[in-house]
Amino acid sequence: MILSCQNISKSFGTDLILDHISFHIEDHEKAAIVGINGAGKSTLLKIITGELAPDEGQVAISRTKTLGYLSQLATVSSGNTIYDEVMEAKKDVIEIYHRMKALEQEIQHASGDALESALNAYARLTHAYEDANGYAINSEVTGVLTGLGFDETEFSRKVDELSGGQRTRIALGKLLLSKPDIILLDEPTNHLDMSSISWLESFLKGYKGAVIIVAHDRYFLDKIVTKVIEIDRHKGHVFSGNYTDYAQKKAQLRQIELKAWQNQQLEIRHQEEVIAKLKSFNREKSIKRAESREKMLAKIERLDRPAEENASMQLLLEPSVVSGNDVLMVEDLAKSFGSLQLFSHISMDIKRGEKVALIGNNGTGKTTILKIINGLVPADSGTIRLGAKVHIGYYDQEHQLLSQEKTIFEEISDAYPSLDNTRIRSVLAAFLFTGDDVFKCISELSGGERGRVSLAKLMLSDANFLILDEPTNHLDMVSKEILEDAVRNYTGTVLYVSHDRYFINTTATRILDLTEGGLKNYPGNYDQYLEKQANPVTSGTGGGFDKQRGSQTPDALKASSGQTSESSAKADYQRQKEEAARLRKRQNDIAKIEKRIDDIEQRIAELDALLSDEQVYTNVSRLMEINDEKSALDEELLELMEKWEALESE
Repeated sequence: MILSCQNISKSFGTDLILDHISFHIEDHEKAAIVGINGAGKSTLLKIITGELAPDEGQVAISRTKTLGYLSQLATVSSGNTIYDEVMEAKKDVIEIYHRMKALEQEIQHASGDALESALNAYARLTHAYEDANGYAINSEVTGVLTGLGFDETEFSRKVDELSGGQRTRIALGKLLLSKPDIILLDEPTNHLDMSSISWLESFLKGYKGAVIIVAHDRYFLDKIVTKVIEIDRHKGHVFSGNYTDYAQKKAQLRQIELKAWQNQQLEIRHQEEVIAKLKSFNREKSIKRAESREKMLAKIERLDRPAEENASMQLLLEPSVVSGNDVLMVEDLAKSFGSLQLFSHISMDIKRGEKVALIGNNGTGKTTILKIINGLVPADSGTIRLGAKVHIGYYDQEHQLLSQEKTIFEEISDAYPSLDNTRIRSVLAAFLFTGDDVFKCISELSGGERGRVSLAKLMLSDANFLILDEPTNHLDMVSKEILEDAVRNYTGTVLYVSHDRYFINTTATRILDLTEGGLKNYPGNYDQYLEKQANPVTSGTGGGFDKQRGSQTPDALKASSGQTSESSAKADYQRQKEEAARLRKRQNDIAKIEKRIDDIEQRIAELDALLSDEQVYTNVSRLMEINDEKSALDEELLELMEKWEALESE
């Protein structure tokens, strides 16, 4: 164990943020801290680094271990070039190099004891230099800079000339090259494109030290972490596995907690009914028994009802008019800004019901394509045609379609004048705007709040073709999951740009990859896109796919369908048959366990009732018999719960 947090608590004024949070990190472990926006994730990182002091609890770091931290607002400012600034992370190694060079000069003129002393010192320095990988620092720095999205032609640019996002990438590069024993990263993927995020994944997976990450990029977390520390309603909970494992276990635990709460509520109501019945007899004995039951009921530790899953935001997207089968046809599209050509000869067809993700590196023109389709930016050449009865709903990542001078309420009521106040308020409440919040001015809102207003407007529209530009930006994980669910179940058509690979993976039916070579088509989700990239023979760049149109040709469909041999079909059928049999057995086992759990819970309730019976609790032998039976049932119930959880997780 190299890091331990014990009972960390923190409040700001009267607002409790963290309440007795405890966890530990082992050497080489990769962990994520997750929670809704405002849960206290960044606060916890700052407490670990010592930037903030906890109100209670302590952080213990192994004495010999070093710690490096990248905040969300991390930046650098200097007159250095990009390359020289990042090389600053290696100044200790460079210092060793200069001392070695000085000793080389000294050795040439030394003799006797002085020579022997210089040679020994040189040997020690050479060993330290080799341990620090000194002979490869130039290639190491170059590798990190190119991995983070800097072209070698940019290395000589001055840091002070760069954008805020580029400076944050330089700060990240310096941190990675300094190789601390524990790396703390707060939203490290915010300023990275997909290829840079993939590079960072590989770097961190192979990193020899420990890593703690706060990130909303669930795909990124899935690839790296083996532990998840959740902050939920100020409390900390630790889960083993990656983000998907955590999400599944969280859902299972919630079901178990909900079942326990429901059972307790049933038992409480039953006891209350028995007490009321006993009191209604209005006899001394029955009243005493009622009072005895009331005392027992008062001693019960009441369970809190588990929070509703995805209760923070409700999003329903459903078109009121069905479009034709052909939704969008784009032919030979081109766009330049001055001497910079973004793209040319771009063509695509989108059919009704498709969920198409448009991906590509930063600066390739993805957002510009969406704006051209929406008529916000003119194309240099090419044609765009919409199908019959197609109505577009556009979500702009910059939220330029919102009027800055209007309030939230006015933004919705002006866009949909037929809606009454009650309907507007109910829609805004679904997006977390309640009470006087609805009268906030758009110009005063954060990026996440503006995003929620834009999504509210989109929900109320009669669109059947949604065009979304980075819809998950500034949303917390719960809100992202709700949006994913809505897009997946949407019966209309969706075209979107996103860097959120988890969102793409769970919603896309097709991916269009915008590169310098044009638009490449990949049917399926993001995982399938990666598989096809790893096996180019089957990717959208060949195998009968029209590279420019981004759709599969009829000839290719016919050829691909004819390639399935009779033997492989039989093998597939046999595998499906075996899998179906395994699934049926698992379902039967689950059903049997659930039936036995219900029987045990019913019997335990009966025993609890017996323990309240005067004839029983005055009979020692009978009392012991009931207690023994109840203990055995409790033990069996625990074993069954564990078996049920194991079967469900399969």
